Amino acid sequence: MTLIDRYLLREWLKILGLLLCATMGLLMMQALYDNFRDLIEVGAGFEDMVSYYAVLMPSYFSVVLPLALLLSLLFVLGKLHRNNEITAIRAAGLNIFSTTRSLWGAALFFCGVSLLLNARVVPWSVETSRRLLESFEYRAEERKGASGALGLVTSVAFDNHRANRMWYINRYSRFAGKAYGVTVSELDKARRERTRLMAREAVYDPERAQWTLRDGREMWFDPELGELMRSVTFQEKTFPHLNEDPRLMLLIDRKPGDLSFFELRRIVDYFTVEDNPKVTRYAVRYYSLMADTLGPLIILAIAIPFAVSGVRVNPAVGVSKSIGLFFVYYLLTTLATMLGGRGHLDPRWAALVPNLAMIGLATYFFGRLR
Repeated sequence: MTLIDRYLLREWLKILGLLLCATMGLLMMQALYDNFRDLIEVGAGFEDMVSYYAVLMPSYFSVVLPLALLLSLLFVLGKLHRNNEITAIRAAGLNIFSTTRSLWGAALFFCGVSLLLNARVVPWSVETSRRLLESFEYRAEERKGASGALGLVTSVAFDNHRANRMWYINRYSRFAGKAYGVTVSELDKARRERTRLMAREAVYDPERAQWTLRDGREMWFDPELGELMRSVTFQEKTFPHLNEDPRLMLLIDRKPGDLSFFELRRIVDYFTVEDNPKVTRYAVRYYSLMADTLGPLIILAIAIPFAVSGVRVNPAVGVSKSIGLFFVYYLLTTLATMLGGRGHLDPRWAALVPNLAMIGLATYFFGRLR
């Protein structure tokens, strides 16, 4: 690394560190405002709160990093521009890419950091913090002697297009791992009911991937006429072909933004868009998280052309244009996500189009640099 590389990288990393600390502090205050009262109500102690927020805060890095990168780059490059250091470097015979190559190398590094965050750190943070909060709630209910009512999810509906099977669960206890008021309808290829299972209680065995139903009834129907042909009651019966995982059933009704990368991948891997249109919005979110890996490079490509514009141009003008272009990127991402979620755009293209558009614009503006 040359002296210019070290100087530019050092100045940028100092500002980036300050911005990351400041923005994470603001998000910490927001998290305290959102969850502190809930933690008090469930009787969480000081150690519980420290553990919860220590696990929760890493999930905000993927949100903070792009903004911190953009602002720090604009500040450092704008400072160099105001001090005519960019002009001096160009006079020494270096072009823009040679001048900023250390920043490009750092941007590639942060692409890897972004991939690590989205693939490992953020999923762990989201899932672990959710489990911690649920455990605090369960402990509070146990103290009240009403633990049986905690963790109950009501009205769980699940349509397994692949197996032509529909589930409806009146109540499911996440902590007990039991379903109450279960109805399972098996359909033919024309989506007509062939058999129906009804049970007061059901338990899923994750090791064998099968359900055991208790105190139930099994019914057979004529698909053509829809008439009941046979009905048999049973006390307890295991059905090896019923392999739907209840955790997946509960995920499908959550908002895509509330799920981790692993949970989204599980939904996308289990279903296909053709089998279940409801999964489309989860696929869009999943591929968007992967496409976000290119974010640091796109942000750098947006910041440089405007921050180092000609000496006769006020640096504030270039900064304003760069922030405006970042806002356009946000609008394109929102529009592509909406179109992808409604099935008007393939989920992969919904994730790639905003990034490709900004790469094209950045290439155009770089080509205009002298």
